[in-house]
Amino acid sequence: MPYLDRKSLLKQYISEEPKNPFNWYALALELQQNEPEEAKLIFEKLLQEFPDYLPTYYQAAFLFDSLGLLDQAKKTFEEGINLATRQQDQKAIKELKNAYQNFLFENDLDEEI
Repeated sequence: MPYLDRKSLLKQYISEEPKNPFNWYALALELQQNEPEEAKLIFEKLLQEFPDYLPTYYQAAFLFDSLGLLDQAKKTFEEGINLATRQQDQKAIKELKNAYQNFLFENDLDEEI
């Protein structure tokens, strides 16, 4: 399915179910390659309006990093690790911690988690 068709379909899902965080998340993922600034706004909306939706943190932190928003990426990784810990999601904790360590290393930030 072409990019614009998926984007339109996801926007339709959002209009039908605006309180379903997955619809917003799917749209942000769809946009992050070609429209990263738009994806950033959606990830920020997700983090604010659906703070318990764990999948957002990993993808949002990567996007923020790719846009050079290192403080925002760092904060998002840390919040995601804390949420995964509270939710006792061992797989997400491991994935987020590994990604965070790589982020710190690649950006030459001296911190440990």
